[in-house]
Parts: sequence; C-alpha cells; structure tokens
Amino acid sequence: MPIASDPGVDPVPEYAAWRKGVAGVLAKSRRVEVTELPEEPERLLDETTYDGLTIAPLYTLRDELPEQPLPGFFPFVRGRDATRDVHRGWYVSARVGERDAATANREILAGLENGISAVWLTVGERGLPVADLPTAVAGLLFELAPLTLDAGSAAADAAARMFTALDGYSGPSRKDIRVALGAAPLTSSFAGLADVDLAEAVRLAGQAAARAETVRAITVDGTVFHDAGASDAQELGAAVAAGLAYLRSLTEGLDIVDALEQLEFRFAATDDQFATTAKFRAARQLWARVAHVCGAPDFGGAPQHAVTSAAMMSQRDPWVNMLRSTLAAFGAGVGGADTVTVLPFDGALPPGELGVSKSFSDRMARNTQLLLLEESHLGHVQDPGAGSWYVEDLTAGLATKAWEFMQEIEAAGGYLAALDSGLLAERIAATKTARDTDVAHRKTAVTGVNEFPNLAERPLSETARRPGRVARYGAAFEELRNRSDAYLAATGARPKALLVPLGSVAEHNVRVTFVANLLASGGIVSISPGPLEVSGIVAAATEAGAPIAVLCGSDARYAAEAGAAVQQLRAAGVPTVLLAGAAEAVTELSDAQRPDGFLAARIDAVAALSALLEKVGA
Repeated sequence: MPIASDPGVDPVPEYAAWRKGVAGVLAKSRRVEVTELPEEPERLLDETTYDGLTIAPLYTLRDELPEQPLPGFFPFVRGRDATRDVHRGWYVSARVGERDAATANREILAGLENGISAVWLTVGERGLPVADLPTAVAGLLFELAPLTLDAGSAAADAAARMFTALDGYSGPSRKDIRVALGAAPLTSSFAGLADVDLAEAVRLAGQAAARAETVRAITVDGTVFHDAGASDAQELGAAVAAGLAYLRSLTEGLDIVDALEQLEFRFAATDDQFATTAKFRAARQLWARVAHVCGAPDFGGAPQHAVTSAAMMSQRDPWVNMLRSTLAAFGAGVGGADTVTVLPFDGALPPGELGVSKSFSDRMARNTQLLLLEESHLGHVQDPGAGSWYVEDLTAGLATKAWEFMQEIEAAGGYLAALDSGLLAERIAATKTARDTDVAHRKTAVTGVNEFPNLAERPLSETARRPGRVARYGAAFEELRNRSDAYLAATGARPKALLVPLGSVAEHNVRVTFVANLLASGGIVSISPGPLEVSGIVAAATEAGAPIAVLCGSDARYAAEAGAAVQQLRAAGVPTVLLAGAAEAVTELSDAQRPDGFLAARIDAVAALSALLEKVGA
C-alpha cells in the first residue's frame, strides 16, 4: 500500500538534486543557461506514445499507486489464476500449419516432447483438411496441453470433428481438458479474413457451454487491429468492444457467466517489453470491469493468448527478429499472458526463402520461451512487474486510454457500427500513418532495415516482395531495398554514391558514418576514398563514377570549402551533389555553389532515398 506521508513533504528528497543534475546536462547539450530551461527541465526528456501517454525519464515514490489485489482476484490485473503452476509458468504454444495429417501429428508430438505445452492448429482452407483433424491430434493429452483451433469458415465443421474426438477420449478429469474452437467472426471481418458468421459462432458457443470439458468457442483476436497499425490502447479498446458485441449476442441464449466463459482474447506482444507487460495487465483490468458491470465480476478473468507481433518482423536481416521475439515473449510472460506463441523468426518471408529448415525456425521459436522459463525462471513469480512505479503507471494509463477508445466505439453504435462506418479503420489508419512517419524519419529505429542495414544480403524472391495483410513497420524501407535489388539484377551493380570527406577524420567521421548508414537503408552503396582536399575531388569523382556525391565534414569546414567542393564535383560531371547536415550550414553560398539537397538526422529518409533511386533509374 502507498506509504502515508505529509502532503507538504517531498517523498523523494533526492529528487531535487537529480533535477539539478538533469538541468546541468541539458543546458550543456543545448548550449543554453540553466535559467533558460523550464521549471521542470526533466519534462524535456518525456516521451509520448501513440496513445498520448507520457513516459517520464524517471519514476519514483511520487508515482506510487494503490497496490492491486493478488493474482486470481478481481480486477485480475496481476493475473487471472491464483494457483498457476510456478514450475510451468505460462503455456508454451506452437502454431502448426501442416496440410498433411500425419506430418502435423508428428510435428505436434515432437514439439510436445521438446518443450511446447500447448498447440495452435490451423484447420480448413488455411491448413489441415477438417476431416483429418482427429488424425492430427491423435496422442495429444488434452488435459496437459490445451488445443486452440484456427479453422476460419470451417470452424463449425472443425468443432464437430473435435467434439467427436473428445467423446472418444478418456482423461482423469473432463474439466481439465481445455480446447478453444477459435471462431472469430467480428475481428476476422475487420481483417477481411474468412470466418463463420456471428450467428454460427453463437451456436457453437451454446454447444461448447454444454460440454463437460472446458471449451471456449470464441476468440477475440486483437492481433488483427495491431497488424493493421493500431496502437496498444486501440488494440485493447477495439478488442473489448468486440467482446461486448459477442456478449450481447451470447446472452440472448446463455446466462452471463456461461457467456463470459465462452470468450478468450488474443493480443500481440512487441519488442517494447514494458509496453507489452502493461498491455496484458491492462487488458485483464478492462475485461474485469466489463464483467463487473455485467454483474459477474468473479468471471472477468478471460484467458489471454500472446502472439509475437507480425508487424514488428522484418524481411531484411531477419535474424534480428530473434531478438525482437525474445523481448516480446519476455514482456508477455511478465505481463501474465496464459499462453505465448513465438512466431518463427523468418515468418515474414515465404517458406524456405532464407535457406534454413522449418525445423530450425520452429526450434528457435520454441527455445526462446524455454530459455526464459527454464533458465531465467520467469514463470516462478507471478506478476514480477508489480510494484514497479513505471509498470503500474503505464498499466493504469493504458487501461484508461483503451477504455476511452472502447467508449468512442460504443458511442458510435457499438463494434459492428464502428466497423461498418469505417470509424475503426480510420482511427487505426491515423496511428499507422504516425508510426510510418516516425520510421521514415528514423525517429523509430528498425534494426537491419532503417538502421545498420546489410547490403550484402541476397535479394528477395518475387513472392517475398508481394505486399501482405500485415502493416510491417519497416516495409517502406524494404521496398527501397527491393528497388535496389532490381537495379542490381538489371545492371550488375547497386546504385552508388561518392562520399567526400572534408577535413580531418575528427571533423568528418560522424557524418560519414551517418550518411553511409542512411544511404544503405535505401540500398545505395557508399564509396569513401578517405579524407579529400578540394583539389583531389575531381580525380576521386572520376574514379568512382558515381552519379551522387555527398559532402561530409564539420559546419566550420563547410563554411570554408563546401562551395568550392560543390563546383569541383559538378565540373567532374556528378549530377547530384548533397551535403550531410542542415541547409543553415551553407546559407552564405551562391546558387552556383549550393548543394542540390541536404541529408540531416530527421529528414524523411524514405522520400529522400526514393528520390535518389529515381535519379539513378532504380
């Protein structure tokens, strides 16, 4: 509980000294006097999320919130299960999409033998033929390893086959058998995915509620909103709105408790581990509030299935996806997700594109979670983020923003009305645009894509280059790389640019490194001859034969030599001459001496690089 204190006494007396230190550093970096900074200079270090939440640079006792109830108790912020096995932790799930029943069965059993503890099976037109479902799950101990189906429009047929299989299955306790049928008509409608209609989903829920096993018919799939570009609060708010729409239909035939027990939620986990932790904690709080309003607060702890974000995955340097997935799984596990699925690190590419086996990709995805559970012991403590001022504050703020978004959807007539009117898509599209802008300006880094790219990578196949449903964060830069690959295929070489380092290494090294990294993110190779005198520029340009040249040096060096350097490059026949830095560095130059453009830290890199590729014919 919060520590009682005198309201006139700062609970963190050291804060003033810290603030003074921050002010000193900021004043020095901004080249101003401390007196010119705001009264609370640390606010200059605040960051704002796409939901409008402020992330402070430091959290202290000043930010303490009331302690939440223990796991298993309303509002379930700290977890839905008070007695979760700490030796197991969360369920380690793997997605199986094989179309051959025998192969799928072997994959399921091999996965169970090697560490997975839950199965997510694709059935119907997306995977295994429905008739082969019993064969695929033969040997699966349902009371030990929960099964989730993804059958799309074949959900009803798959459910019938599943029920038949369960009727012939004997286990120690029918209630311990856990199956999710995966019907998701409302969220599938948003994504344009084939699924059963709402009436059929409700009918399945009625059948599932009558079973002795623990069967949930409906999945509220928040990942479809995330994959379209939604913020965390938008993903949660839209999912809760969809859940409300399901409840309204379900309670026409079921009581509220049975209706609540027919829903489970699926959310995306990203490499922002603290945001992911807060998301799953906030999601439980939101749904608990819905259950409370419906008069059944004790039944508000719906299961959560975390899936590592498909939007954060890159096609370029996909090995980095292993790091992203590790952070995502960490955040989801710490956040209390019941089941976690780590997608294969090469999942953004067609099968076999990277030249590694499927078994290798699956093993890496599985072992990512096993390392977190069995070596880092993350499952041994429930809600390890509890009491963190940052995590608690972020959880509360995210829950508030998500509830507001849900209310906006409800005010528009509910989920279906917001879907039909385009309001839901419009709000999410606005967030996607904001995120795309941040990535384009490299305010948001996508390692291996807009930062530290590897131009030695093998070009992607035509199949890999086709756009997909998921709004991947680095897609715009990867399209630039595709253009570079096409240019390489047509000409035998990539587009290239000459770097013109002026002055000493100390003067130009930072900008040379910056420009080389920037150009590479657009598929343009940098040629650096080393420090150049103005008199040697023509020879260097002639030898390089590059249609683009970039001056790199200090502002002081630009004042002395940039104009002459530009003239030398144009005399050497270089069509496009750029300068690394801002235009203010050469305001005194005449038009004949001014560069054609400027490459600075926060430019729209996608637009600038696209224009350069156009200039060279790529």
